[in-house]
Amino acid sequence: MEAGDDTEEPPLPLALTRFQISEEFGFLLPDPLTELPAPYGPWMDIGHELPQLITSRQLRSRVHQMPQLSTQHLRGREELHLAHLVLSCITMGYVWQEGEEGTVQVLPRNLAVPYWEVSQALGLPPILSHADLVLANWRRKDPNGPLEIENLDTIITLPGGESLRGFVLCTLLVEKAAVPGIKAIVGALRAILQCDEETLHRALRELAGAIEAMREALRRMHDYVDPEVFYTVIRIFLSGWKDNPAMPHGLIYEGVSREPMAYSGGSAAQSTVLHAFDELLGICHREDSAAFLHRMRDYMPPPHRAFVQDIQRAVSLKQRVLSSGSARLRAAFNRCVSALADFRSYHITIVTKYITIAAAKAKAGRAEPSARAGPSGGKAPSALEAKGTGGSHIFSFLKSIRDTTREGMISA
Repeated sequence: MEAGDDTEEPPLPLALTRFQISEEFGFLLPDPLTELPAPYGPWMDIGHELPQLITSRQLRSRVHQMPQLSTQHLRGREELHLAHLVLSCITMGYVWQEGEEGTVQVLPRNLAVPYWEVSQALGLPPILSHADLVLANWRRKDPNGPLEIENLDTIITLPGGESLRGFVLCTLLVEKAAVPGIKAIVGALRAILQCDEETLHRALRELAGAIEAMREALRRMHDYVDPEVFYTVIRIFLSGWKDNPAMPHGLIYEGVSREPMAYSGGSAAQSTVLHAFDELLGICHREDSAAFLHRMRDYMPPPHRAFVQDIQRAVSLKQRVLSSGSARLRAAFNRCVSALADFRSYHITIVTKYITIAAAKAKAGRAEPSARAGPSGGKAPSALEAKGTGGSHIFSFLKSIRDTTREGMISA
């Protein structure tokens, strides 16, 4: 299934279809399935009731009654992705139903075994990731309508109501805004090989425009996601069992491994888009940040990861711009780097609002006897107050990658 293993050197020009990348949707799964075949009704029934089952604390008992289904009837990538999304969300609900202080150590066999098998088939880890929650979790309300937030909905949801929906769909629109930039990567690398400066300049302009459009899409988070709901309700269900004090020993997947396994929760760092842009622009992050980013690549669909690796192996765009001596190319290149640094700065602004300020409010709320209930009637989560759901020390990490992005500019 892994793309990019061809023996040709170098494997260029890149063809997006080789890497399961859509010309129209980029890394998004094009028009995902919304229902699984009939034998998987028990999964879908629970999947469609998740918010109610979690908040009423009935999900664990429902999972215990669930039959252990064979995965052999799943056919094709779309069915596997939907199965992975459903089983991922059920797993997150099962683990975090009682909040941080009521976690489990074992995922039961009837959930763990099929989840592991589907994960192995897709090359994804057995935990909810960006590839599930965003890339494969969308549908149009009107099948012929536009890809706009008013015409979009999630397929599977977790507690958080409209804010959860807004978080997923705004992130999806950032991915969609990136599509011209993904295509510009291919155009730029092809132009370098063909020594076509005009086409290279046009590709860089398209890339910069796409990154600027991504920032505008991210800005919509303010309109659709309530910070208090995100922090006190949604965030715990995106949290993993690696580098998380609430689950220091990981999770045993019964019937898969007798030893606990540790996986990171969902993170923006699992989006292939920024990895691809970094590799094209020759951005070099500091060792600890780079190590975390590289680990997050294990949470991408393998063909997408292979796309990033092929860009990394390709001819250097930065060297081509430098050797050209062209002020126009240098300005276009720097506009891309500047746009990427600005995007990362804006992401820090979002994180400040939705995590730092929200965490301070939640902390103050916990000090009050009449504090409002958290995820499922318990208190607001605190284990990841200074960390991202992926387990990184969030501000030092985000500021580091923003600063090293800026350092990628070519000086005059």
